[in-house]
Amino acid sequence: MKLTKRQTQKLVKACTQNDRSAQEALYKLYYADMLRVCLSYLADEELAREAFNTGFLKVFESIQNFDGEKGELGGWIRRIMICSSIDLYRAELKFGSLTVSFPEHETEFIPPSVLEKLYFEDILRQIRTLPQSTQTVFNLSVLDGFSHKEISEQLNISEGTSRWHLSEAKKQLRGLLDGTTYADRPMERGERN
Repeated sequence: MKLTKRQTQKLVKACTQNDRSAQEALYKLYYADMLRVCLSYLADEELAREAFNTGFLKVFESIQNFDGEKGELGGWIRRIMICSSIDLYRAELKFGSLTVSFPEHETEFIPPSVLEKLYFEDILRQIRTLPQSTQTVFNLSVLDGFSHKEISEQLNISEGTSRWHLSEAKKQLRGLLDGTTYADRPMERGERN
């Protein structure tokens, strides 16, 4: 359900005044979409729910900072959910200190026609087969439109490492979609057979 600008302003104002019914309405309105965002970053459902709840706590604590002139409420909440998921990911799994330089031009891509044929759950299932670091970079870049610079700042990795993870994700996903596997791929730090 998409809110009008007036409905959004009214809901945000009520939430800033700690109106519990307005907060509950906001929570229910964005529950499914924002939980899906967290699940796209955290494969473990419990961790995704923890990131979701932490994210909504941040939403309620900072709702007075939302500016309807700068963007949509759903986009603002989504950004908070992404940051909440990444923060929890960092706290739980920690990124390795792998540094890889990668050329500026990316030659690997997955044709949009292939992705359009799959449902969200099917795509998510395939993405979750990627190593966690590669999966996170793929989600930030492809699903949420972050630049390599933004990804490197969010995850505290180099832009080259971000590019490498994205290229590796696309290569592995193409193999999964084509039915070929990448058994000889290098393992990430902390990954086991």
